[in-house]
Amino acid sequence: MELGAQIKRLRKERGWNQDEFAARAYVSRQTVSNWENEKSYPDVHSLMILSDIFGVTLDELVKGDVETMKKEIDNASIDEYKLWANIYSVMFIIALLLPYPLSRFFGWWGAGAWLCFMAVTIGVAFKVEKLKKKNNVQTFKEITAFLEGKSLDDLEQMREEVKRPYQKVLLAIGAGVAALAVMMIMHLLLDVLK
Repeated sequence: MELGAQIKRLRKERGWNQDEFAARAYVSRQTVSNWENEKSYPDVHSLMILSDIFGVTLDELVKGDVETMKKEIDNASIDEYKLWANIYSVMFIIALLLPYPLSRFFGWWGAGAWLCFMAVTIGVAFKVEKLKKKNNVQTFKEITAFLEGKSLDDLEQMREEVKRPYQKVLLAIGAGVAALAVMMIMHLLLDVLK
């Protein structure tokens, strides 16, 4: 956070020590020290008093902190999305590779185990979709920009929104074709290994 440094800078510019400043802000010297050392954050009332004392707007006083908080929230969102997307990717690959061997070697029990695993995988997929919707990213270009901490301009955003329905259909068809191809390869491999 930058507010502590901002308060200290503005106080020193005016030539006030912590005691003088505390008297003007109607707080204790210890409170001023805590603000400047970022051990505590001023409440809304104190922020309004500080902006009056320093002759700056509230926005100017806390601007750096708001931007820092936004960046921290964005980074947390990116990290959460990356985590769940990676989990989903691994689970999707496992879900593609498991059905045929499980059902071939364990019969209906294997198929049941795969269905349970698939249910969990679908749950993770819903979590990833929820995160995409929360962060307003759906297409590959939007996701790439989001992961890089950037955003698309309005025109690009509109273009990507038009593409979404088509991309979802193509993704579903592609996943079906990939699953069919994996099943055929597994069948051939298991027949060769007999």
